[in-house]
Amino acid sequence: MKIKTVELVRTAFNEEQYPKDNFPQIVIVGRSNVGKSTLINTVLNRKNLAKTSSKPGKTRGINFYLINNGSYLVDLPGYGYAKVSKEMKKQWAHNIETFLNTSKNLRHALLLIDIRRTPTEDDFLMVNWFRHKELPFTVVLTKADKVNKSEIVNAVEGICKTFNIDSERIIVFSSLKKMGVSQVLSIFEEWTKK
Repeated sequence: MKIKTVELVRTAFNEEQYPKDNFPQIVIVGRSNVGKSTLINTVLNRKNLAKTSSKPGKTRGINFYLINNGSYLVDLPGYGYAKVSKEMKKQWAHNIETFLNTSKNLRHALLLIDIRRTPTEDDFLMVNWFRHKELPFTVVLTKADKVNKSEIVNAVEGICKTFNIDSERIIVFSSLKKMGVSQVLSIFEEWTKK
């Protein structure tokens, strides 16, 4: 898939602010600091489209990136250990839940997990939700440049067992080495045509 145009068209904080068109959507979810912004910038070949930060929890609203004027990459707020108030965490959880339960154009989910970490309870909740809603999903193991080849193999095997999925549903990703970029683009192309 060739990325011709990309635009952040909306940052939504409630359902009324979601785009009103019916373009297909691919959603990106994962804990804070897992590398969602870096993946977006790398895959879409834009340097500062999604803001990256060393401080977790910078994405507070739901970002809708319009791709080639015909589909969306939707970036949800990171969950997990971001140092924010309980009230803010509740609001983020509500925003995530509302979007996932109300979007009629959601085609596929990319669940990002740091290759060096074990999945969290929140990751399991996301996978269970995908299965309950029958939403196809792929696990993207980020920061693969920080581990060696045998650790990559072990991580993939571990995720297969943990979530009871085939290795074809796992992408090993590194923005530094450009690993997994074409696979993410292939998913985007496949699922936004339907």
